[in-house]
Amino acid sequence: MPNSLLDTPIEHLKGVGPERAKLLKSELEIITYGDLLRWYPYRYVDRTRFYTTREISPDLPYVQLRGQILDVKIVGQKRGQRMTARFTDGVGTLELVWFQGWKWLQGKYLPGKEYIIFGKPTVFNGSMNMAHPEVEEVVEGKIQQANALQPMYSTTERMKTRGMDSKALMRMLKTLVPLIAGQVNETLPESITSKHKMLSREESLKQIHFPSTPEVLRRAETRIKFEEFLYIQLRLLRVRAQRRLNYQGFDFATVGERFNSFYKNYLPFALTDAQKRVIREIRTDIGSGKQMNRLLQGDVGSGKTVVALMCMLIAADNGFQSCLMAPTEILAVQHFHTLRDLLKDMPVHIGLLTGNTKQRERNVLHAELRSGMMQILVGTHALIEDKVQFANLGLVVIDEQHRFGVEQRSRLWRKSSRPPHILVMTATPIPRTLAMTLFGDLDSSVINELPPGRKPIKTVHFFDSQRERVFGFMREEIAKGRQIYLVYPLIQESEKMDYKDLMDGYESIARAFPPPQFQISIVHGQMKPADKDFEMQRFVKHETQIMVATTVIEVGVNVPNASVMIIESAERFGLSQLHQLRGRVGRGAEQSFCILMTGNKLSKESKLRMETMVRTNDGFEIAEVDLKLRGPGDLEGTKQSGLLGLRLADLSKDGKILELARVASAEILDRDPRLDLPEHHALRDELNREHLGNVNWSRIS
Repeated sequence: MPNSLLDTPIEHLKGVGPERAKLLKSELEIITYGDLLRWYPYRYVDRTRFYTTREISPDLPYVQLRGQILDVKIVGQKRGQRMTARFTDGVGTLELVWFQGWKWLQGKYLPGKEYIIFGKPTVFNGSMNMAHPEVEEVVEGKIQQANALQPMYSTTERMKTRGMDSKALMRMLKTLVPLIAGQVNETLPESITSKHKMLSREESLKQIHFPSTPEVLRRAETRIKFEEFLYIQLRLLRVRAQRRLNYQGFDFATVGERFNSFYKNYLPFALTDAQKRVIREIRTDIGSGKQMNRLLQGDVGSGKTVVALMCMLIAADNGFQSCLMAPTEILAVQHFHTLRDLLKDMPVHIGLLTGNTKQRERNVLHAELRSGMMQILVGTHALIEDKVQFANLGLVVIDEQHRFGVEQRSRLWRKSSRPPHILVMTATPIPRTLAMTLFGDLDSSVINELPPGRKPIKTVHFFDSQRERVFGFMREEIAKGRQIYLVYPLIQESEKMDYKDLMDGYESIARAFPPPQFQISIVHGQMKPADKDFEMQRFVKHETQIMVATTVIEVGVNVPNASVMIIESAERFGLSQLHQLRGRVGRGAEQSFCILMTGNKLSKESKLRMETMVRTNDGFEIAEVDLKLRGPGDLEGTKQSGLLGLRLADLSKDGKILELARVASAEILDRDPRLDLPEHHALRDELNREHLGNVNWSRIS
């Protein structure tokens, strides 16, 4: 049942009123008492520690001191008047200053009495001071403090200009928290709270704002994080269970001639153990009679496309058609050429459909699809057009699915009499916690090893001042017959500047590597498609040795002879993009290299990114570091941690709690799939009430 108190409009809370309520709604989306309760502190200030004046510095965020006020003065003229006080802790002195509201404080702070002061230390005219400190009198040697850990709340600049800072929110919550006694329904079943020794929901909400001890705060945070994860996992697992129950899949019962012939006679290399394992997992799914919905993760160059092809051959052996949808024409064309070359000696008909396919070719393609003559179709979003009709679509492979919306994907499903099997591929390794949360309703397979014979790419970091050494290395590699990528960043907000960087870089390279001995291609997003393709083909045919480009080459370019990737201004790239760019080389048998070029001054985060790239080629390890560096909030660009409506839980730090919630949600649904048992009613109501509207389920396949 709804909590009537928590549904109360926030304007009714003492000290808020209509104007502040409007501000809370527009700035923080706080409308009710419950919304305010769920606006959790982003950190806490430890009020148990006392500094001395000798220890404090402007680098410290907040400090607390104990001592006496020596004297109080009013200084300045008219509008510039302010109140100052000299404070001493017996070790040194500190100036306190009030620029506003000091008239209300005149006569309140008396010399000789003992006070505790708390605030942000700053330096003015070479001396340490503290503006607008909190001042608390020590009565008979006892500190009158309600909380040792003081909560700090995030607000906005607009709120701060209207007196609605962290302290104002803390005062509102001090008014609200006592009112919730006996008013907060428990949502978790007793079997979970007792098993994990959790605080009640009411106690957790009290302690998260005004913790009595650090240990109780930790327990309150764990309870709230667990519940946030639990709602997401329940939602995902219910969707997964309903899909398995409601959607019958095509039964690919046969592993026939096409699959076996390709595996024995035409596979150009031995499959890795990881590829074999993944094929077995997919084979079990598509032969079960249930619709497959599987995520296939594999690092750059791990062989996902071959796995997808072999699954499409199983579909063909069972009389079904397959399609592979890629997000860009470059990538679709690359997939088509790869599959066509692998199948060139086999009786398998494969086609390509993109936005640039000519009408005459389309007419033939449509006829072959409808007749069943074409077994595999590769393409872009052009595949979802209504005119594209299959005779018997049984398997859909989606590459980099996050670039397609739910509606786009579902239109592919509707091209079949019942939902086809779905295989979602991604070359961006996803941390386990993120995969469990974003793709928790999909079964997951991981290809975690590279094909035999591939040499790990050697990655090094050079500063701009070492450029001549890099040029010398480039000449050595070109002399060996190798080719080189030189990539410049492309940041949307400053395309003109990036274009200038690219052209300046091109001119610099052209001077260092002059014709006719050297030939250079240039590719960037402002070029016409035909010109871009012409330059790319020159590089593919080895007519040029160096390709100067923006990140347009991040996907879709496969040149085994290219052995060096040089990334300019590497500090401007995220880890994931650096790893994707590095994956453009290392595709041949020769040793390949990735060179990260940066300025001499790097932030702490940039240094960690460079060190991570140099240390490891493991995309999953890189993804974990990237998640910890950027955090879920940065990934989604929302307030607080943000991802999927999480307010307190953090995917980069709370993996263990997420796994507990995953196990608990599976146990609940195994026992009570519809949440019909009385002990699950509150959980079901809260799930429907609070979380379905907040989560961006369009990210979920």
